[in-house]
This record gives sequence, C-alpha cells and structure tokens, in this order.
Amino acid sequence: MPRMTAARAAVEILKLEGVTNAFGVPGAAINPFYAALKAGGGIDHTLARHVEGASHMAEGYTRSRAGNIGVCIGTSGPAGTDMITGLYSAIADSVPILCITGQAPVAKLHKEDFQAVDIASIAKPVTKAATTVLEAAQVPGVFQQAFHLMRSGRPGPVLIDLPIDVQLTEIEFDPETYQPLPVYKPAASRAQIEKAIGLLLASERPVIVAGGGIINADACELLVEFAELTGTPVIPTLMGWGVLADDHELNAGMVGLQTSHRYGNANFLESDLVLGIGNRWANRHTGDLAVYTKGRTFVHVDIEPTQLGKIFAPDLGIASDAKAALELFVEVAKELKAAGRLPDRSAWAASTQERKARLQRRTHFDDVPLKPQRVYEEMNRAFGPETRYVTTIGLSQIAGAQMLHVYRPRHWINCGQAGPLGWTIPAALGVATADPEGQVVALSGDYDFQFMLEELAVGAQHNIPYVHVLVNNSYLGLIRQAQRNLDINFQVNLEFENINSPELGVYGVDHVKVVEGLGCKAIRVTEPDRLLPAFEEAKKLAAEFRVPVVVEAILERVTNISMGAAGIDAINEWEDIATEPGHAPTSIRPFVAS
Repeated sequence: MPRMTAARAAVEILKLEGVTNAFGVPGAAINPFYAALKAGGGIDHTLARHVEGASHMAEGYTRSRAGNIGVCIGTSGPAGTDMITGLYSAIADSVPILCITGQAPVAKLHKEDFQAVDIASIAKPVTKAATTVLEAAQVPGVFQQAFHLMRSGRPGPVLIDLPIDVQLTEIEFDPETYQPLPVYKPAASRAQIEKAIGLLLASERPVIVAGGGIINADACELLVEFAELTGTPVIPTLMGWGVLADDHELNAGMVGLQTSHRYGNANFLESDLVLGIGNRWANRHTGDLAVYTKGRTFVHVDIEPTQLGKIFAPDLGIASDAKAALELFVEVAKELKAAGRLPDRSAWAASTQERKARLQRRTHFDDVPLKPQRVYEEMNRAFGPETRYVTTIGLSQIAGAQMLHVYRPRHWINCGQAGPLGWTIPAALGVATADPEGQVVALSGDYDFQFMLEELAVGAQHNIPYVHVLVNNSYLGLIRQAQRNLDINFQVNLEFENINSPELGVYGVDHVKVVEGLGCKAIRVTEPDRLLPAFEEAKKLAAEFRVPVVVEAILERVTNISMGAAGIDAINEWEDIATEPGHAPTSIRPFVAS
C-alpha cells in the first residue's frame, strides 16, 4: 500500500471527490495541509483576507453550479471561530461546504495551548458533522464520510479539524482504490404522488410554491415541465427564484412580507391549493400563518422529513428529494393528459398574468439624490437574462428582489435565512470563481459593503472580475425602517463629514478611494441619467482589467421600501405605485391600468 501523510491523503480525497477550488488562509497549525496541497496539485487556491470571507467564498462557489462543493481552509483557534458564520449561513440554506481547520497537537488538546479551541463542539449546532480527528488512520474515512453527509438528504456543511501531528503522520492510503460513498436521498412513492395530484385535480386555483430545494436537486426543468403539463401557476420563493423565468406565462410572482411582488401576494391569496416543493415556509414568506393558510389545502414535499409539519401541518406531507418527486409528478401528469383527465387551467393562469400587469410598483423617478427604485430599473436595462445576482440582506436586497428580474436557476444567489452583513463581496468572488466568464453582479447597501470590503483585494490579486452595485444612503436603512415601530431613530445613522473628501457632504466613507486603494475600479453616480452609462462602463472595465468594479449610487437618505409586519394581505406601499406605463418601464408585463 502507498504511504503518505494524512494531510496528503486528505488532499487526494478532495480531488477524487471532485474538488478543484479552495479558499482559505494558511497558518502554523494548518501548514502541513498546505504543503500537501502544493505537492498534490490539481486544486486552485484563492487566498482570502479574512477566514469568514473564505467561508462565504466557498458558499458562493457551491451555490453557483449543481454538484459544486466549496472548500475553505484555516488554521487553529480564531480561524475556525471565524468560519462559524459561514457554516451557519450554509446550513440554514442547505448549502454543502467543507471547512478544514488546523489544530494543536493531540497531546495539547484541552490544555489551553496557543490557539487551541474545541472547534468541533462550537461548530456542531451549525453543521451536519464536526469532527476533530485524533488518529491519523481515520483521516480518509472522516473525509469520505464528510462528502457522503454533505450530499445526502438535506445538503449542508461539515467541519473537519486536523491536529498538526495528525496531519504529519504517515498512513497507508491508496488513491486508486478510493470510492466515494453512495449518496442517500429519500424518494416519493407513486402512491404518494398520485394522492398529491388527486388533490391538485380537485382544486380550482392551485399554485406551486417552488423552493430552493428544487434548485439544489437540479430539477428546475422538471418543475417547469410539470407546471406546463398541468397549467399550474408557480410562485418561486426567494431561494427558489429562477426555477422558471420571470417572464414565463406561469410565473405568478413572489410572495412574502418583504421580498415579494404586489401581484405575487394577490395571486397567492386567490389560490385554493398550494403544492410546496423544496421549500421551508419561511416566516418572511408566509407572514401571519392564519392569513397564509386560510381556505387552502397544502401539500408539502421536502427532502428532510422533520421539515414536514415544522411550521404548520400540511394536508399531505411527502419526504422526498425534489428531483425524485418531480420525475413522478411529470410521469403521472403525462398519463393523465393522455387520458384527457387534466382540467383546463388557462383562465386561472391568465388571471395571474392580468394581476402581474396591473399590480406593479413604480420604479421611474428622476429625483436627485437618487431614489433606489431607479437604480434597479436601470440595472434591468443594463444586465440581461444571463446575469448572476449576488446579495445578502438589507433594504437593497429587499428592493432588488421586488424590482429586478431573474430568468435562470442559480442566477439569484442570496443568503436567505442567516443574512449576515458582509456576505456579498466574498460570496460574489466565489460565484465569479465558479463562473469566470459569466456576468456576475453583486448588490449591497453601504453597511453590508463596509463589513468585509477588504476582500475586494482578493479579486484584484486573483483577477476575479465582477460588477458590484453599491446603493449608498449612509444609513442602516432596514433597521431604521424597523425602528419606526418603536418610534426611534437611534444608532442607525452612518453619516459624517469626511475631512479628506468634503465633496461627499454627509455621506462619510469615500468608497471610491477605498475601492481604488484595494486595487479595483469604482464609479460614483449622483444623477439618474448617468446610471445606465455607468453600468455599461463597469462591464467594460471588469472585462478589461479583470478586477471587481464598483458602481456607487448616491441615494436619498431615507426611503421606505414596501413591506409588511403581519399578513401578506397588509403590505405597506410607502412609495407611489405604478398608475401608468411610464412608471414601471422595465416591468416584466407592460403596465395595464385597472
């Protein structure tokens, strides 16, 4: 049997499991692994500026393509604790990433050695497994099991902690005989699917709520086929946005308290049956459950059995991988169509599109400082259906989800449940690494942008181009809007007069100087008619210099974005709604007045 260090065996297993890219920061306790990474070759490594940034890069990399598993690497102690936010983000959104950390020697564990922390115990609540490997001979099995766990059932992250002496110990390992473990995914039965379709046929106004599990299962084409066979309108969740194109005749819009469309909520409220596939009934999607569930029958299909009934009890729950379920849904639907037993849903589907044309928000404003709505309108003009959008949380993300358009799976890459500020820049770098020739456009408010802006230097060093739209109102906008309910406006103001950039007024941080200091390009826009030219110039600069390019839009200080605090039937429309076609010129459907 060939002999090699345990670290080298781990690197060989990564390659055999399909890993081609890793993100990380070396350190003393993980250096033997880095030595094996160099000696083994075959894995491109991106040097992050912060280990949390590396974990988010791994997330963006995974989320970009079916089958990808991002890997992030750090040393002992704070490197592992820095990754916890990335692990939390990944497990919350069912994203498989592998975090590898160095550790003090086995004999020094639990003896307060330098940078020795029980990272496995810390990480357990936010991973599918977290293990400190104490015996070198166990390294191959632990890595093999990690990939099995990440891919089986509901996907999610794993952490492997490697003491430095374990990494250096020689073991017997033969890469030529290594085989990945079979992946386990639950699958629906024919009887379950027939029961679900029976409920669908008995309804008059059904909708499909399509969640991120469909994208994870690489089953979007099957979802579209089933929707078209049955004529059932589809409501994508925020994590499922892109399962079918926004301009598809069966796309009924998104639903929720925040990232929703006026027509999406209205269409849902008219429905009488909801078939949820690969979704988790997130509270910002459902709002008040009494409103959401009233008068509706629910079928829920999810890969994780404990998700069924977690938020509310469905009329029928099916534990199944989305792809396995949709293959049967399509099979049964085809048989029913051939037998002439599928009802005509064209009038119901047409009514959803009528609402799509009638119930729109206004995006066209000529104000200076800019209204954010105009920024998204011009983004629709500048960035086409091939664009991969990347964003995390804040009024920028909420308004972007209300007004931007997505046409393909994995083209809206959003940290959904965790929503950590600072996620966007490193995640966008991970996305652009996975799709180096694609058009990647990130979207941030000023505070999200400032959290991890040092990672822009990674894009400059490694020539990772993308366009970053920065909407700057020098405010914690979402928190300020939430504070209205408490009648306060406290500790959310970011403005100050920058002594080095007096031309900014009270907008404080000179993002253009900072971005340029990190080796990237930046454009500042203050007038609405300069937005589109700036976006076009940004695309050219990114292609020419192969670095991130930031377009900063200087916004009005206060904008309240449409959202509700209770039910999806009570959304506050703070700004004017569209009342004529010129108010929403880039809407999916041309505006039609009531």
